[in-house]
Amino acid sequence: MPELILAAKNLRKSYDLGEAAVPVLKGLDFSVSAGEFVAVLGPSGCGKSTLLNILGLMDAPNEGEVLFRGSPVSSMDESARARVRNEGLGFLFQFDSLLPEFTILENVVMPARIAIACGRSRETLTQAQEQALSLLRELGLERLRDRFPVQTSGGERQRAALCRALINRPALILADEPTGNLDRKNGEKVFDDLKALASQNGTAVVMATHNEAACRWASRTVHMSDGILGSGLDF
Repeated sequence: MPELILAAKNLRKSYDLGEAAVPVLKGLDFSVSAGEFVAVLGPSGCGKSTLLNILGLMDAPNEGEVLFRGSPVSSMDESARARVRNEGLGFLFQFDSLLPEFTILENVVMPARIAIACGRSRETLTQAQEQALSLLRELGLERLRDRFPVQTSGGERQRAALCRALINRPALILADEPTGNLDRKNGEKVFDDLKALASQNGTAVVMATHNEAACRWASRTVHMSDGILGSGLDF
């Protein structure tokens, strides 16, 4: 039976707007196992990004808890959550967020460099660079290693961002509208990469999207509406 990577229980989140509190998540439960590619499908404003921010430990719920590999993590202090993010999670957003002053290779290595500097990794920088080159090679991007982001296409940058998300060998990738800024052809390449990542490497993937066509790459789709999740569908 696949390992349960992440579970969220009774998540509630609201934001204060003036004198009123606006509820965004309303008692939501969610889980994902190793090798599973789950699409969270819903319209803009339904709470998908808030959910991913909480699952990714970038925000904390007002109520409920997130467990990563069986351990409660959302109630940890910021330093401990940062460690879990760096060691166990990878992030892919709608915009690649590559640092323009660094080459593609340097961008991919960056999370590993941080882990090494903070004493969270026993790898050397040379080993991290070799891992980055291996990832770029696997996605057909090795020829771009010394180029700066501005010298590459949008699809190439987004796939380089996926390499960056993978550099620390995370158990879970969180992808928020990862192809929203790409054309269809390049978007499908990113989906292919995510699907292969889940099926071949056993990495769990959670993708938030409003694009129903994107769900055909997922192994399971759950529908989100007004802060709650509906039943899951297998594709």
